[in-house]
Amino acid sequence: MRVLIADDSVLLREGLALILADGGHEVVGGVGTGDELVSRCLSLRPDLTISDIRMPPSHTDEGLRACVRIRETWAQAPILLLSQYIVLSYATELLSSGSGSIGYLLKDRVSDLDSFFDAVERVGGGGMVLDPEVVAQLMGRGRRDDPVAALTPREREVLELMAEGHTNAGIARRLVVSEGAVEKHNQRIFAKLGLHANGDVHRRVSAVLTLLGA
Repeated sequence: MRVLIADDSVLLREGLALILADGGHEVVGGVGTGDELVSRCLSLRPDLTISDIRMPPSHTDEGLRACVRIRETWAQAPILLLSQYIVLSYATELLSSGSGSIGYLLKDRVSDLDSFFDAVERVGGGGMVLDPEVVAQLMGRGRRDDPVAALTPREREVLELMAEGHTNAGIARRLVVSEGAVEKHNQRIFAKLGLHANGDVHRRVSAVLTLLGA
């Protein structure tokens, strides 16, 4: 894939570029500010943009804001956000468009090359990936009137793996069941969350948004 990297740390950009090149991907550019990210992404239209959330000048959420601006112009832009810390609102805001090609990983996950490349390929292929630690924190919140409380333990497992970006085939392998069984669980999850078939809505993303509390 053609990949654009956005991070104000030159060392991290170069490190990611080396890792991606070793994985057979082409790094088409590297930028260090949100404004540069928006400009280069919209001009290059890469297969994937990997961006830090915190960028200059305030080092708060400039990377996220830049990605939101990109998606206002290019709704299906494939974006993988990296963060040093878990901030659930970041995941919610990025997913709120209701489309796929979105990922949110902790930076520590990059050192696990298998997991990192799996996320790169899933997001670049139009899927959605949330870091397992993010999903675990979501599942453990115990919110009042939690919409996922009606799910069975197995359905919660399926939703958790769905949020991590696993396909039906991947979920089936993890749970040692058939893909048909996973699809039945999916349909029950969608029904319990009130997510009816609609060509304009990505139900897997909507289910994860419900998990996020959006």
